[in-house]
Parts: sequence; structure tokens; C-alpha cells
Amino acid sequence: MPITFVYISCPIITRGASEGIVTGGMIVFTLLFFSSLFLGRLWCGWLCPAGGLQEIYFQINDKRTNDGRLNRLKYMIFLLIFAPLILQVHSSGGFTAIDPFYYTDHGISIAKEGAYTIFYAQITFITIFAISAGRRGFCHYFCPIAVIMIIGRKIRNLCRWPALCLFADGDRCTGCGRCSRCCPMGLDVKDMIQKERMEDAECILCGGCVDACHQGAIRYAMTERRNS
Repeated sequence: MPITFVYISCPIITRGASEGIVTGGMIVFTLLFFSSLFLGRLWCGWLCPAGGLQEIYFQINDKRTNDGRLNRLKYMIFLLIFAPLILQVHSSGGFTAIDPFYYTDHGISIAKEGAYTIFYAQITFITIFAISAGRRGFCHYFCPIAVIMIIGRKIRNLCRWPALCLFADGDRCTGCGRCSRCCPMGLDVKDMIQKERMEDAECILCGGCVDACHQGAIRYAMTERRNS
């Protein structure tokens, strides 16, 4: 995170937009959206540094977190963050330059003046969510990047082109519940398997349930939207 946080920082992306600059963060967000059209929220499950930080806090608060009503909060946060971004682009007269290393020193985030303040503020914010809300509380209730990829996944499900997904064989399920207990997003995976409906906006395709199932009832597949 000390190296990469600029590239996933919404305030820095907005600051660049106010100057008419396409920042590295905006490039990353754009790539994440296009990747979600084929890979869903794979970024969240495998690569997101904020996700890794939250999973460290499982040792403190391992409560399952999946309140459907509060999950909607991140959509409001998304609008509150991206509406000013669009306004800044408009007020600056559009984008006039591309700087992948904006607000960094040769690509290193923490080397820029004032970067430590932003970095520790983000760490503190994520930590509060993770410890107070439970498993990946920040992902569930706040993260605007999650919304970007959920939108991409919804588009993919509407168009039904082949994409990475989880496939369930309900006949193999013994109801042991290991899959649900290990899910970092607090999903009722056992119920999803038995209904053979594995598509869920909060699923990050981490594969924890695949590893936990001793019966082979869940697997990855690159296929059309079958059981969703």
C-alpha cells in the first residue's frame, strides 16, 4: 500500500481532474472497470491492498458482515465521490494531459510531499471500518471501486458473454457449511450452492469456498451466465 495507494486514491484522481490530467489512478480505475466485464470482482479477491489489510483484522473481529441495507451505502459514497470528479473535469475544460505518475516521485506514492498524511488517513479509515463492522466492512459499506466493478459485472450479466464465474453442483453439497464459514464477504455460500445460484454482487471470486469444499461442489468456470 505505501507504494500503490496513489493509484487507488479518489481524492488524488479528483485533484488531477481539476487540472485536466488523466492520472495513474484514473487509468487504473478504467482498467478495473473493463476487467470486471470479464473477471468480475477478481481484483477485490486477489489484488486489492485494502482488502489484504482488512483480512489482517479478521484476527480482531471475525464477525460475518453482509447487511443488505447497509451494503447500499457504498453506492451513495460512489455518487458523492464521482459527482465532484465529473464537475472538476467539466470545470477544467476536459482532459488535456496524461500523467501516469501524477502526485508520485517516479511512481512511488509515499515519496511525494504530504503523501504520508493521505496514506495514514486512508489506513486509519479502512482500519476503523474493518474492526468495527467485521469481515471486509470497508468493502461492503464504503468502497467506491467495488461499485465500479459491480456495474461492470451487471453489464456483463445483461449481455451474457463468457466471463469468469463460480459454478456449483448442488448434488455434491453435503451441507457442512465450510464454504459459508470461510467466505471473507460473509455470504451464505452453502445456500447459494444448494440453489445453484452463485452470482452475487458481493462475491469477490477469491476462491476460498472452492478450497474449503471437500466434495468439489464449487469450481471456477469461464462460461456464460448459467446458474446466477
